[in-house]
Amino acid sequence: MEVSAEGAPQGTGPVLVRRRSPGSLGLREMLKARLWRSCTCSTQRAWTLVQDLLPATRWLRQYHPREALVGDVMSGLVIGIILVPQAIAYSLLAGLQPIYSLYTSFFANLIYFLMGTSHHVSVGIFSLLCLMVGQVVDRELLLAGFGPAQEGTGPGDNSSTINTSAAVAGLRPQDCDQDCYAIRVATALTLVAGIYQVLLGMLRLGFVSAYLSQPLLDGFAMGASVTILTSQLKHLLGVRIPRHQGLGMVVSTWLSLVRGAGQANLCDVVTSATCLAVLLAGKELSERCQRRLKVPLPTELVVIVAATMVSHFGQLHERFGSSVAGDIPTGFVAPRVPDPGLMWRVVLDAVPLALVGSAFSISLAEMFARSHGYSVRANQELLAVGCCNVLPAFFHCYVTSAALSKTLVKTATGCRTQLSSVVSAAVVLLVLLALAPLFRDLQRCVLACVIVVSLRGALRKVRDVPQLWRLSPADALVWVATAASCALVSVEVGLLAGILLSLLSLAGRTQRPRAALLAQIGDSGFYEDTAEFEGLVPEPGVRIFRFAGPLYYANKDFFLRSLSSLTGLDAGRAATRKKERGLEARVSEGMDLGPGTSTAALVSTAAGFHAVVIDCAPLLFLDAAGVATLRDLRRDYAALGVMLLLACCSPLVRDTLRRGGFLGEDQGDLTEDGQLFHSVHSAVQRARAGHRVPVAMDSAL
Repeated sequence: MEVSAEGAPQGTGPVLVRRRSPGSLGLREMLKARLWRSCTCSTQRAWTLVQDLLPATRWLRQYHPREALVGDVMSGLVIGIILVPQAIAYSLLAGLQPIYSLYTSFFANLIYFLMGTSHHVSVGIFSLLCLMVGQVVDRELLLAGFGPAQEGTGPGDNSSTINTSAAVAGLRPQDCDQDCYAIRVATALTLVAGIYQVLLGMLRLGFVSAYLSQPLLDGFAMGASVTILTSQLKHLLGVRIPRHQGLGMVVSTWLSLVRGAGQANLCDVVTSATCLAVLLAGKELSERCQRRLKVPLPTELVVIVAATMVSHFGQLHERFGSSVAGDIPTGFVAPRVPDPGLMWRVVLDAVPLALVGSAFSISLAEMFARSHGYSVRANQELLAVGCCNVLPAFFHCYVTSAALSKTLVKTATGCRTQLSSVVSAAVVLLVLLALAPLFRDLQRCVLACVIVVSLRGALRKVRDVPQLWRLSPADALVWVATAASCALVSVEVGLLAGILLSLLSLAGRTQRPRAALLAQIGDSGFYEDTAEFEGLVPEPGVRIFRFAGPLYYANKDFFLRSLSSLTGLDAGRAATRKKERGLEARVSEGMDLGPGTSTAALVSTAAGFHAVVIDCAPLLFLDAAGVATLRDLRRDYAALGVMLLLACCSPLVRDTLRRGGFLGEDQGDLTEDGQLFHSVHSAVQRARAGHRVPVAMDSAL
């Protein structure tokens, strides 16, 4: 730190001494240093890298079984019991057979156990992603000459009409049937989405998910929930209608349901009404008795077991034609590399899947980490969720992410660490190896009931819109537009519309920030907005202007308009008129200026002030256009005899002004000392002192 006493006033209070900034490395030297650090290898560095990639190797060594084991086992068992019926049910959304949903739940829990940094997040199948996967699967099935997915009475039913032209064009594979091709599409889509997420994590782009705001995610969940609900109505009623694709899918589905309502299966309708009543009553009872119940009621499992027994012994499929789940094989299928040709076909479809999965996973991990007093790493969460998609894609799995409902259940049942995920995977493994065939006679309408009831949380978010509107109309508009676009157009369009509206609202808030004139609070050294508070004391001859936002290329004109409107002087026009008219033009108009008075003094006197102080405390940053605006404003004010002073500049703003030429490059330059002040009050005092000298000289003359 260097101290210079030159020019420092004596006895005027504390003096700030600037530290000498360390010399910065050039770009070449910086890249060489980083490359050297990354190439340096040692045993300790390698072990640290392993611990960073697999956080379980770090926290397992500090695991305390007496404190955490009971809670982890209990929560793992409960989540495993919930996962089985949900996995079978969500297969309807994805257009795949239930066995693949069980595979997905098993592998996702194991991989996140090793790689995740959150203690409580439950990663597995997610209804919104299942819907998006199902839309891509249906499209590719139709293009390949197959019928819509999951429209037959069982897994082996592929009696749909074949698109001969597609088969001739070579799009339809010759070595697998409809179910085989559907899972090939899903695994290709999953691998591409996982690669995107892994790349985001490797490039340290975890912050990108922060741009998907909470109103956007809530609106997206609401719109997608309406789409999911609509897609399940045909299963609730037992109506055979085509699964619509593309724009306006919800509206087209409702029209088809109205036309085909007369063909509803009475057995499915009665079963759906009964199951919905039981499930909703169980959910309400669980919520009301949440404090008394240590373990949530396994309502879904009870309903599925009871419905399976009734369907089996009552022979509902044979007697009434009720659609059932069909044969669910046991064991694991041999791994298979996803089809590269299909991967190229779904490159664009994987983008929204990767973004939605990443955003929900990171936001849930950070939310539960804050509530339980620990931290997570966003980039590692991206790697973990990406690997939950990349590796299982070779084992006939599809896209996964964190799910809110199961995460809430984990925390409510005493989960402490991700060891509970291993217990959940063990429960799913038991079903895969032995219990899966028992669900053969389970009606699809029961699975649809499980899906519909699981949407309660997302559909209830519509009640938050009035409060959100009172808090922030821009956020409420993003919520409503995203939800409406998802429901009325398509899920992908809704996500895109939400992102664009969020960015536009962010730009709008910075483009037209609040501008105000300040005045003194009594005899204190503080200043506030004259439009908001009464009884403030304005400073004679000084205008104090506050601009509550950054100054950059998009709002520089608004900055100048606000300043001229509040001060009553358009400095640019006034300076231009002065140059054009000149002193002779003013004399010819009959204005006797006298030998000791300047035109600039007359202009500033007519304006009613001699100095302008800009409160830069809310000024977050400046760009080149902002610096040029301030530089031109200072020049115009100087031509009119008005002093321009800046107060409360942050170090970033001060450095930008210096590098932009507004101030001298030398840190001790008098230009900086005379124009930048650490408080508004000190700038006002400088304006008073600077005005007394010219006034005294004029009176003497």
